[in-house]
Amino acid sequence: MHAAIDFLAKMVELAGVAIIVGGTFLSSAYFLRGGVRGDWRQAYDRYRANLGRGILLGLELLVGADIMSTVTAPLTFTSLGLLAAIVVIRTFLSFSLETEIEGCWPWQRSRRAGAEDVR
Repeated sequence: MHAAIDFLAKMVELAGVAIIVGGTFLSSAYFLRGGVRGDWRQAYDRYRANLGRGILLGLELLVGADIMSTVTAPLTFTSLGLLAAIVVIRTFLSFSLETEIEGCWPWQRSRRAGAEDVR
């Protein structure tokens, strides 16, 4: 059972890395295509958002893989502390990326969406 969970965690981890790498390549390709068409500024804004989305999705999978890996590892205060540190760092990165992509704090999204609906 532990071997199957460990294998599944490795597969989820590989999927997270693949999404980050693939998202980087696709975002770069879309950026170059948009820039060549003549609008580098708008292409740059879309590039940052698309790149952030790819990294964000990959980080979510990596956090999930780390949590799955702890099921098979012997629980010690050191391993639990390491997992907690990794989850906190990756959660902070996810929060920062999401804020950058959306352009506002998470608790301001409903107000921002309401203001855009009025226009």
